[in-house]
Amino acid sequence: MQYRALGRSGLTIAPMVLGGNALGWTADEATSFSLLDAFVDAGLNAVDTANSYSAWVDGNQGGESETIIGHWLQQQPSRRERIVLITKVGSKFPGEPGGLSARSITQAVENSLRRLRTDYIDLYLSHWHDPDTPYADTLATYQRLIDAGKVRAIGASNLDAAQLAEALQVASDRGLPRYEVLQPEYNLYDREKFEGPLAELTRREGLGVITYYSLASGFLSGKYRVQADLARGPRGVKAANYLNERGLRILAALDQVAGDTGASQAEIALAWLIGQDAVTAPIASATSLAQLHSLVRATQIELTAAQRAVLDQASQ
Repeated sequence: MQYRALGRSGLTIAPMVLGGNALGWTADEATSFSLLDAFVDAGLNAVDTANSYSAWVDGNQGGESETIIGHWLQQQPSRRERIVLITKVGSKFPGEPGGLSARSITQAVENSLRRLRTDYIDLYLSHWHDPDTPYADTLATYQRLIDAGKVRAIGASNLDAAQLAEALQVASDRGLPRYEVLQPEYNLYDREKFEGPLAELTRREGLGVITYYSLASGFLSGKYRVQADLARGPRGVKAANYLNERGLRILAALDQVAGDTGASQAEIALAWLIGQDAVTAPIASATSLAQLHSLVRATQIELTAAQRAVLDQASQ
């Protein structure tokens, strides 16, 4: 497995990140353990979660994903050194005030460390922009966590180019730790939020980029093609947003390249992301070992220039 530097964070990861949003939602604890085992056994090493996963599920309170990962680590503590553990702070849910104030982060990090059963978080992400807290306050809080050895590096999710540029400038001006990684929404269909000024900024500043919704809520797997397909899974509601002329054109291109390579549509969509020069690794989740093994195969695909052109043209 060829590892990639995650910006200037000092962390290196395989070109696929396991999404922890499914753990405690569509994957129970036993299934989650088998997925995590297979993931690291395949040589992949980065696991992404958040303190709020999966508060949106009826009967859940938030923290379920972190708790499952913590139980998995507790079973065999040596696993901790084999993974780059990524989690987030900022979402509001029962037991967490939300936002990026010193109080919120200080409370949330202790809760996450307890659930994860670890002494440190490799990469701690600001989940959302907090307009009520100055960047300097947030970054100063992260400085204290880094100094205490509780966090190794920091990053941010869901910032636009102007917000990220301001945060980086504040870090430079104040001598504070900067966001070393960006986690944007980016996939073969959703390109406009990242491509352009935001992607150019990450390149210029040498930031790592790990993408979420890498398969567009499962749409790019090809399982949703007509309205009747939307009932096939819990993400069907979101996938409905892609059932249009452009979405079907992208699926046709994925079908073509998949047919040429013998790979699945999902594997091709992920390989397209892995090959983007601004992307360090996509995040993708799995709920079965078959899906997990598919994620591994995606890291082994090298699309030709002609195949990438087919996908790029279809997704314009």
